[in-house]
Amino acid sequence: MTQADQEPGDPRTVVLTGASRGIGHATVKRFSDEGWQVITCSRDEVPDACQRDPNWAGHVTVDLARSDEQDRFIAEALELMGDAPLQALVNNAGVSPKTPYKERLGCLNGDIDAWRDVFELNLFAPLRLSRGFAAALHRGRGTVVNITSVAGHAIHPFAGSAYSVSKAALSALTREMAAEFGALGVRVNAIAPGEIATDMLSPETDALIPRIPLGRLGDPEEVANVIYFLCSAQSGYVSGTEIFVTGAQHIY
Repeated sequence: MTQADQEPGDPRTVVLTGASRGIGHATVKRFSDEGWQVITCSRDEVPDACQRDPNWAGHVTVDLARSDEQDRFIAEALELMGDAPLQALVNNAGVSPKTPYKERLGCLNGDIDAWRDVFELNLFAPLRLSRGFAAALHRGRGTVVNITSVAGHAIHPFAGSAYSVSKAALSALTREMAAEFGALGVRVNAIAPGEIATDMLSPETDALIPRIPLGRLGDPEEVANVIYFLCSAQSGYVSGTEIFVTGAQHIY
């Protein structure tokens, strides 16, 4: 059964990482408004909005920067789901280290161990979770959406090198996964946000607005809408694609 063939009354489930704020929080609401069951995780306790959400099916407090915690989240989420199919996995959790003195963390001054931590969360967690949920996604003829970044495609004045390189690697991983997961009937795509008004932004980000053709920051809800589109039947033949949600910032 494809998503297009699914009966209206059948429950659809999305697993979403990094759900406590920003893009993740907006995405939880977008899917819930469409009647999807939502399983979330973050390093924080259950967000208040999730507790009030009638379609929230479970939250796991977990640190996805640790491989053992990644495995624990997969096991607990699958236990919550039982034998039910999974229609969507959104790999949204990510980290972008900052310095307290506003210096960009580059290749020369960034701590190598910190690079490993960034890659564990930004690259290896999406890979491990996608593999861990592959059987459930196969049953649901589902989709994976990886959240990359405009910083993975060009030098960014504020995002550090470790973050940018990890997001570029996630873009490449998306292509590799699309090629392999297609045999399971699972689509894999990515979304590369630009300057979105979340807590992750540097205070200096307003200086970048003149470089954005639309002349403003993006809203988390605008990213959530595209994530939902990629998980819906409307994008049933879209796989291996990365969509820029940047206000055209990426064209320069």
